[in-house]
Amino acid sequence: MEEPKTKQEKNPVVKEMEEKYPEMTKEFKKILTEEYELFCLKQSNYGPSNIAVGTKLETPDEVKLSLTGIWFRMNDKIQRIKQLVVMGGKDNVGESTDDTYNDLSVYSVIALIVKRGKWGK
Repeated sequence: MEEPKTKQEKNPVVKEMEEKYPEMTKEFKKILTEEYELFCLKQSNYGPSNIAVGTKLETPDEVKLSLTGIWFRMNDKIQRIKQLVVMGGKDNVGESTDDTYNDLSVYSVIALIVKRGKWGK
């Protein structure tokens, strides 16, 4: 019996991009793995209720509250990038811009998990 194909094997564009840009696509996957590990470490510290804002995320209003909280967190990170990268400000906190970009990326995934009803499950 033949093994089922992965989504990447089913999509010729993914294969083409990986062949055309091997270093870039490999780095993308590496970053996603690093961010997943960061997510797991932070969740072990915080637990799911910080994103759920103390709710069970069962109603549209509870989900909206959670997504609004994520938006605030993301906006803080965007403002930090604006100050450091765009405006050329000085870092007085000790958090690298890489850390800030990683946080933004992870918050984006968290928002999708909340929207799909899988947060804390």
